[in-house]
Amino acid sequence: MSTTVPTGLPTAGHAVAHTLLNCLLREVCGPEHRTAVTDGHLLLRLPATGTLLRVALRRTSLTGAHRFTGPVFEEWHGGWTELGRERLAMRVHAELTARTGVANDEFLEQLASSHEGVEAALDRPAAPPDDGYLESEQALVFGHRFHPTPKARTGGRDAWTAYAPEARAAFPLRHLAVRAGLLAQDSSEPWAPDALDRLRPVPDGYRLLPAHPWQYELLSGHPRLRAALAARDILDLGTGGALYTPTSSVRTLYGDGMFLKFSLNVRITNCLRKNAAYELTGAVALTRALAPVLERLAGRFPGHAVLREPAYRSAGLGNDLLEGLGVIVREGPARHLPPGVTPLLAAAVADEYPTCSAHISRLLEGAGPQAALQWWSAYLRLVVPPVLAAYFDHGVVLEPHLQNVLIGVDSDGFPVRVLFRDLEGAKLLPECHAGLLASLPADVARPMTYDARRGWDRVVYCLFVNHLAELAAAIADLHPHLEPALWGRVHRTLREYAAENGCPPALRALLDGAPLPAKANLLTRWRRQADRSSGYVPIPSPLSWEDA
Repeated sequence: MSTTVPTGLPTAGHAVAHTLLNCLLREVCGPEHRTAVTDGHLLLRLPATGTLLRVALRRTSLTGAHRFTGPVFEEWHGGWTELGRERLAMRVHAELTARTGVANDEFLEQLASSHEGVEAALDRPAAPPDDGYLESEQALVFGHRFHPTPKARTGGRDAWTAYAPEARAAFPLRHLAVRAGLLAQDSSEPWAPDALDRLRPVPDGYRLLPAHPWQYELLSGHPRLRAALAARDILDLGTGGALYTPTSSVRTLYGDGMFLKFSLNVRITNCLRKNAAYELTGAVALTRALAPVLERLAGRFPGHAVLREPAYRSAGLGNDLLEGLGVIVREGPARHLPPGVTPLLAAAVADEYPTCSAHISRLLEGAGPQAALQWWSAYLRLVVPPVLAAYFDHGVVLEPHLQNVLIGVDSDGFPVRVLFRDLEGAKLLPECHAGLLASLPADVARPMTYDARRGWDRVVYCLFVNHLAELAAAIADLHPHLEPALWGRVHRTLREYAAENGCPPALRALLDGAPLPAKANLLTRWRRQADRSSGYVPIPSPLSWEDA
């Protein structure tokens, strides 16, 4: 079978519609067996309202994560009528209202916002030719394939053009000087606060606090900030210095060889993106506490590293400003990559559409099926074992979803390193870290934990469903007949890990093909739940495929 990689990008309307169908298939129609593949089309029957939908297929998938093409149609009086984005949104709204008995008056507006975000991203300027890493961070035109509103956001269009990764933005930081006695900070490694201090000289008796310029605008009317400026407890030094580039998370910026994770009082997908007080202190506490664990893991699996977050800094002027002006310092990738290795955002490599030079179709351009399998096998050996060992041997839940992983490739595009990032998603199993958790304030320790079952579901979802399934799908677009072999290589990687490190029951269930937990983003968004409270739905596992 020939390649099924799309030759162009979809319209914003088609992209939004396909994402909604992905969510319906995974969370609503699939679990109730109201789907069928026939004559090159997927049929979806909405269980509560009876609506029948149809869309053409580019390719089917072993996991049910099919590839769609073209418009969505609705059965109407014995025929098929094309559904525009707005009418499809109304059908989904009616279905979820009837299904859950819960109303959501935000949903249609958020769908419209996401559509606007995709439209704006499709209209972005061309990528700079000289930085494959930053291009990959800014390549996510369509966002999460299984989130109903991946590009929904608050904030005006002008602000997004100035500060969004999809707009290829780059800008200087706002520099504040905070009176030393009012500075709130902690650090586990001296280089991190020193890096902040080097950004700009400040008057004696003050310390430098960088601010995201958009966040500073959003906070400009805060009475306590205005009072601090008037009293010269904070000095506004203006913008300046090196340009910083927004990464895929929008609020985390890259520049001067490091990441700075700022608060941003903007709602993106589900959440207001700010650093809560417990996240500021928790990042440094985790970096300090996990240092021995991460060193041991790096010794066992030298092809990976976890980017530390060794410092935070803010202004101690009440909780609102502590959180609103808080910034977390994260290591840059260069600290863990050998010369000649380029980091690429895994989400860009695995995108359904080739939106940048990091896409797997570019990395494997001209490569045959065997070369694709070799690339895949090498990648699996880098990414799977350290995540499993962190959980089973150290009680640490890493969160290796596609936006939290950087793939280090050599000059031939071959994977040689993997970097995991964002300690906000890393959690601890209480039974393995009782002493550490008892030493922390309860409001810091509590969000830092998962019980064993929820922790394992999170590992399996992030690694296998969100990450490997999407990357395997992108490779299968290049060579559709390879999909069983791709999952066979995953099975082999798990089997080899089990042979060398033991096979606890949870891992045995994976090898036996137990259903995989997929995050229920549609129902979570509909019920307006926090991400941490989201549930999972079971999806078919391809992990029982044995590698030939």
